[in-house]
Amino acid sequence: MSVLYLGILLFLFALAICDLSVGVAGSAVPFMSPAMGSKAAKFRILLAVAAVGVFVGAATSDGMMDVARHGIMTPTYFSFDDIICICLAVTATDIILMDIFNTLGLPTSTTVSMVFGLLGSSSAIALFKIAQNGHTYAELINTDKALQIIISIFASVAIAFVFGSIVMWLTRIIFTFNYRRHLKYSIAIFGGFCITCIMYFLLVKGLRGTSLLNAIGMTPNWLDNNSSQVLFVCFIIFTCLMQILHWCRVNVLKVIVFFGTFSLAMAFAGNDLVNFIGVPLTSLEAFLDISRHPSADPHTYTMGVLTGPSVDATFNAIKPWFFVGSGAIMMIALCLSKKARKVVENSNSLASQTEGEEVFSSSKIARSIVRQTLIVNSFFSRLEPNFLKGWLDTRFNEDESIMPEGATFDLVRACVNLVLAGLLIVVGTSLQLPLSTTYVAFMVGMGSSLADRAWGRETAVYRITGVITVVGGWFVTAGAAFIMSSLVATMNHLAGIFGMILVIIIVVVVLIRNNRAFKKKQEEETVDLVFRKLVHAKDKNEVWDLLVLHVKSTQVEMIDVMQNTFNNITQGVMKENIRQLRTASHELESARDKWKRYRRKEIVGMRRLDYLQAVEKNTWFHLGSNNLTQIFYCLKRMLEPSLEHVDNNFNPLPEVDVIEFTSICKEVDVMLTRTRKMVDSGDFTGADEVLVEGNFLKKRLSEIRHSQQDHLQHEEENIRATLLYLNMLQETQEFISMIRHLVRASKRFQE
Repeated sequence: MSVLYLGILLFLFALAICDLSVGVAGSAVPFMSPAMGSKAAKFRILLAVAAVGVFVGAATSDGMMDVARHGIMTPTYFSFDDIICICLAVTATDIILMDIFNTLGLPTSTTVSMVFGLLGSSSAIALFKIAQNGHTYAELINTDKALQIIISIFASVAIAFVFGSIVMWLTRIIFTFNYRRHLKYSIAIFGGFCITCIMYFLLVKGLRGTSLLNAIGMTPNWLDNNSSQVLFVCFIIFTCLMQILHWCRVNVLKVIVFFGTFSLAMAFAGNDLVNFIGVPLTSLEAFLDISRHPSADPHTYTMGVLTGPSVDATFNAIKPWFFVGSGAIMMIALCLSKKARKVVENSNSLASQTEGEEVFSSSKIARSIVRQTLIVNSFFSRLEPNFLKGWLDTRFNEDESIMPEGATFDLVRACVNLVLAGLLIVVGTSLQLPLSTTYVAFMVGMGSSLADRAWGRETAVYRITGVITVVGGWFVTAGAAFIMSSLVATMNHLAGIFGMILVIIIVVVVLIRNNRAFKKKQEEETVDLVFRKLVHAKDKNEVWDLLVLHVKSTQVEMIDVMQNTFNNITQGVMKENIRQLRTASHELESARDKWKRYRRKEIVGMRRLDYLQAVEKNTWFHLGSNNLTQIFYCLKRMLEPSLEHVDNNFNPLPEVDVIEFTSICKEVDVMLTRTRKMVDSGDFTGADEVLVEGNFLKKRLSEIRHSQQDHLQHEEENIRATLLYLNMLQETQEFISMIRHLVRASKRFQE
């Protein structure tokens, strides 16, 4: 039995290694977003700063393991077997949830996942204890502490957003978007204040209680008693230092961003390390304790050893090495993880100052929020004096914005995001309220982008949908962690070792599938890479070449979808295959959403063309785009009655009609194949032949339609089948007409 428990323990630590890499990817938003979004330096330099911060934070961490050991449950009432059941349930749930969110490119909180996982699994085991021994829930679960953690975490979401908006609005009024004009007299005070806040954050949240500070006399009690003096001295020193750096032509804002990134990364690693290795270390301490009592029964031996600070000499000796190893793993994971970069990019896209690629689509609730906000804004705008409105517009003039190539916002906003996130976390720590660094940093960033007028009417619905998706995902994380961990713990308790082995298999399978899904998703995003190059290109000729490449790629992809959808619809009707029709419906809806995103990107690209070239190509670009849109409508009009007809099991098309229409479909398929080849290669030498063939097909379809209309007068004809066939003929004729127009427009656009 001890060998089996040892195997589970080893698996827990294997999961902890995965959790460290997965978790740091999902939680990279707090310390990476401001620096990456403002392009404060090359990506490798920013990554190095964050990686060093993560390593130092983890290596010097005090562990904060109390939450995992006895913050939620009362271990005195739980046996060794119960603890292993709980630990496996929490770790399995945590890594699955983190990996799912990373695959989706959404930031989430490891703190929430662990806390609710512990609460769910502990509650599940506690219910068995209550049924068996008559204990109360309050005895087994630390309800007051759990409630305090939950309320403080979710309250921080609203607080961070509001403060982010207010502070950014005031900062922008002071500096404007052309901030270099206002640095001469304000940068020293602003820089001194920012660095002082970050330093205090570093002392209170990052290094507080570590052996490093204790060795020089800065114990937690000393910091509490002398915080005002420390802040004042730091402010004076850093204000003078920032002014000197400014005189030396050093970009002080970049210094703030670097220092803030390092501090947030360090604090994140030091304080969130418990979320990754706290549970496995708890199981290790429990295993070491029961190993000293060979005759003890795992199902009855209680874990009172976890109630207070660890007194196990062996455990205390090896624990620091776990911290160092964890820091190294997190540092490597941060440098290598593509998912971390994806999460940060998605977060920055929601805060972008410029129009560009929108990751999220529109939603009903977002449209409603924007509509109501516009009504309220219109009311207050009428009350606002014209001179004040004009003055504010000059302070928020985005045309003067100073941003490096590829940046989504400027250095001023990056500084505000870092400093304010650190301050709010420090305040939460001072009030003994545990906050999620991910939640606070993300919502500060969203609040600051709102105040910076980054959410214009053209982008607001997409940005708000994104924020709602992310925030909703946090609540889903909490609920899913609680439910999943409670179910897994229940299965572990009832099925014993066999249940635990099944959990291990499920975790491995889910991780493999998610990684495959992420790789597949990355392969599908090649067109987006072209768009990113297009947005950042400076040379007008390069912009044109990239735009043509993007338009070609889009049209080829859409033609492939149309060809496949048309074949599925026609074959589905003629063969009465409902599965083919449903596949066509799904593909058509998915392609329409993708096409809307592509079209919007290409319009942004058209705006970057040389004016004369844009005037020349505009007509053909929009004609081609409109033709693609009309083709989607055409296919939808063909699909809906076809799906209804086959789904209701109405009489099939007569055999003579099937034979007649099959030959038409083959010719349409050949025409689409030739069109695709021309668009992809840019060689339109056969365009005239395709146009002639299309015209011939249209005439033939017109003759068949007139023939079918005559057949309707005969009573022996099935009305439903004939009407369906007439609709298919008419829409196929329209489909061919749009393909002809697309060929002509694409040819003239690429010339």
